[in-house]
Amino acid sequence: MSEQTLGTIQRTTPQNASTLQRLSWNFTDAMVMTWRNLMYYLRVPQLLVFSTIQPVMFLLLFTYVFGSAINTPGGEYINYLLPGILVQTVLFGGTATTVGLATDLSKGLVDRFRSLPMARSAVLAGRTIADSIRNIFVILLMILVGYMIGFRFQNGAGNAILAIMLVIAFGHVFSWIFAFVGMVVKDPETAQVAGFVWVFPLVFASSVFVPTDNMTPVLKAFAENQPITVVTNTVRSLILGLPTDDELMAVLWLIGIYAVFVPLAIRQYRRSAG
Repeated sequence: MSEQTLGTIQRTTPQNASTLQRLSWNFTDAMVMTWRNLMYYLRVPQLLVFSTIQPVMFLLLFTYVFGSAINTPGGEYINYLLPGILVQTVLFGGTATTVGLATDLSKGLVDRFRSLPMARSAVLAGRTIADSIRNIFVILLMILVGYMIGFRFQNGAGNAILAIMLVIAFGHVFSWIFAFVGMVVKDPETAQVAGFVWVFPLVFASSVFVPTDNMTPVLKAFAENQPITVVTNTVRSLILGLPTDDELMAVLWLIGIYAVFVPLAIRQYRRSAG
């Protein structure tokens, strides 16, 4: 028996492995799936190109069409807008997670993955990590475009880095919701709609584009306590130095969403691929 065959047998008998070995295998499996998804972006660069066009259009349109009519704290509207656009960008980009997983399911790729000696969470983790890496590229591009039209960080380099890290973490946490949706709908065409329709009203009923002060009482109460607003306010505070008391709420929302939707997505993955 060859060493490769023996290694495969050992790999497929996790009951004989230590906890550290299992964690190592899970990490390796997730990285392999991450690389597979990143290579897809390299082979189909149109996906990356068109995923950047929409947020750039939002940034330019809201800055030059609505900016002069909106009074915001923090000086120029572009400084208020860009933190919200960053949050919106990683959210809308999450539809790629939904569509990608639904496509893999419809083509039978997930069944093939299940036949391999790999962690059940690797397919989902690889998808969400790859999309988070894509988000880093898009975020940096949006900041560059923002600088070209007048945006400036106003609260130091350290807080700017923390703000970017928070946006990336927010996108990654929400990508597990999109992963769950992709596992539920299974069909790529349906996934494209299902991954977008529920997040669209949440973005506009938030502080992404305008302050919540002038909203109706009911809408204001909802907007000020939903995760998109509290994360946007925290990012804006880090970038502009504006006072906010949403930091703790933002962290709690991220932890809560992650704790709920990671198990749900993995369980739905097992059911969908079964």
